[in-house]
Amino acid sequence: MKSAFIYDALRSPRGRAKEGASLNSLTPQALLQQLYSALVERNPLDPAQVDDVILGCVTQQGEQAGNIAKTSTLYAGWPGSVPGLTVNRYCSSGIDAIALAALKVGAGQAGVTVAGGIEMMSRVPMLSDQARVFMDPAFAARCKMLMMGNGADLIASLHGITREQADAVALASQQRAAHASEQGWFSSIVPITLEDGSRVDRDECIRAGTTTEQLAAMPPAFAKAGAAGIDAFQQAGYPQLAHIDHIHTAGNSPAMADGAALVLVADEAWGISNGVKPRARITATATVNADPLQVLSGCIEATRKLLADQGLTSTDIDLFEIHEAFAAISVVAMQALGIDDNKLNVNGGVIALGHPMGATGAIMAGTLLDELERRDLQWGVVSAAGAAGTGSALLLERLG
Repeated sequence: MKSAFIYDALRSPRGRAKEGASLNSLTPQALLQQLYSALVERNPLDPAQVDDVILGCVTQQGEQAGNIAKTSTLYAGWPGSVPGLTVNRYCSSGIDAIALAALKVGAGQAGVTVAGGIEMMSRVPMLSDQARVFMDPAFAARCKMLMMGNGADLIASLHGITREQADAVALASQQRAAHASEQGWFSSIVPITLEDGSRVDRDECIRAGTTTEQLAAMPPAFAKAGAAGIDAFQQAGYPQLAHIDHIHTAGNSPAMADGAALVLVADEAWGISNGVKPRARITATATVNADPLQVLSGCIEATRKLLADQGLTSTDIDLFEIHEAFAAISVVAMQALGIDDNKLNVNGGVIALGHPMGATGAIMAGTLLDELERRDLQWGVVSAAGAAGTGSALLLERLG
């Protein structure tokens, strides 16, 4: 197998998922067009040389339907010869897109690829595809397919995580994200120009003034669904639980968002022929599926598998970007994997920054690489959970 390298990683700012928010006026294709243009401007990249474009997108409905990886390149004016593939492994899709690109490069099937993700949740809302597994309770029960928030509350109950611990994660996420944004540390952001000529260059979801008291005052978000039958269904799978603790609120849950990201993945020969050095090597990938009832534990298990497969422990890794898919996940990641708080999501996570589902994994990969470079560190892990217990992870070695 050849090595696969990351030569560039860029992203849009993240906008709130509501009408009138910072990116809402742009279609997904128009947002991606600006990233494709930036990728070409920043690199000696001839689009005609691209062997594949692989994008994550979860809600492939309406403007995001019809294989957006292919249609977006056509919209951007790239040659029709460039293939495109859209993948959906729920919220880990952006990581899976990068992993697939790396596997194609490693197998010699591609010399240069573009991977990433897109999700415009203000224009194509979550669940607007009306998938039966989320709309039909009996069908969902048969598949053990539950909504993410209830899975997060189950995880909190199994591990004895308190509301105070969850709110502390959320507060730290907001504070770290606000500080990183103020310092300009999100260097992978490409400013986006709107139709009126104005520019968006900052993540919109961050709430810098968040306080402990504000978080504590928010009501549980998933207790009603639990009382309607989900709690009983979960307890049937975990009879040791006398009750489900509903600790997650709008304040310690991921913020729905708009956003997109692209990562240039190519082999060594492409870099040599174009006179550019890679920023990182994609050293290893891992994909797992944990218990579907827990919904979100896949990012933890994918990280565990990735480290075990490489004979590593958390102490060998300089920084972790692990999908802050509800606050309990961060607490469990630190406890179960032995990750120090000062290594995990050091510039905030999706609770503060926003979670454009299909793009989040690729955004996190760029954020990790930016911070490894800023701190002059070498090893990083990026991992994300998806629905039904899925999880994917990448091990990156920063070069240079």
